[in-house]
Amino acid sequence: MSEGLFTEADWKLFRKKLPEWQENYMGELIKEYAAILADKGEASDKFWTLEKRIRRDKKKTAVLLEDMSRSMMISHIIELLKEEAITLEDLEGFSDNLRERLKFLFSPRNS
Repeated sequence: MSEGLFTEADWKLFRKKLPEWQENYMGELIKEYAAILADKGEASDKFWTLEKRIRRDKKKTAVLLEDMSRSMMISHIIELLKEEAITLEDLEGFSDNLRERLKFLFSPRNS
């Protein structure tokens, strides 16, 4: 997908929504981390399980993305969808063209 497949309004909306999406995603991660810590078991096991999860999670687009470029917007949205940081419903307000193309890519027959 190239830049011609989205509008200037899509770009502005993406820049506005990304911090909210990231905050929500990291909030969900924290709940998962809390569940790891609340589990019964050895403190060392919980520590290393949590450390491994954080090391993996901090590399995800939904956590790491700070440098937004217009040319990478579609790729970033695709990664956010793959990571389940957002859903197709979160793209409400974006152009029909962009939403339809992403819906096609993430429809069950194409997964």
